[in-house]
Amino acid sequence: MSEKIVKSDEQWRAELSAEEFRVLREAGTEAAFAGEYTDTEANGVYACRACGAELFRSDAKFHSGCGWPSFFTPLAAETITEIKDMSHGMVRTEIRCAACDSHLGHVFEGEGYKTPTDLRYCINSISMTLISD
Repeated sequence: MSEKIVKSDEQWRAELSAEEFRVLREAGTEAAFAGEYTDTEANGVYACRACGAELFRSDAKFHSGCGWPSFFTPLAAETITEIKDMSHGMVRTEIRCAACDSHLGHVFEGEGYKTPTDLRYCINSISMTLISD
């Protein structure tokens, strides 16, 4: 990976919509079943909406029924970072873009989905842009 993208909040606010800033830079969550990519089945690569780094491929996307796009693996391990998240009275693993440190969502393990990894990367649609093949 190349150098980390570092910008001030003012720079991010100028580049992102208010809702994108809330989710990507303040670790917010979009409403369940409201995101653009929740049920999308188009082929392509999902890239970070803030910086354009490629994060997930469509062939790793699956329908989990949780209300957000779900993937069983990232494009490559170095594309994301994992952070222990103890907010909202829960212990979870937050997922961020490794290139710009934007909040993407969370990853969950051991839920019994019939995927190759038994992982569910639960990602906010607003955190990504689909680049079609």
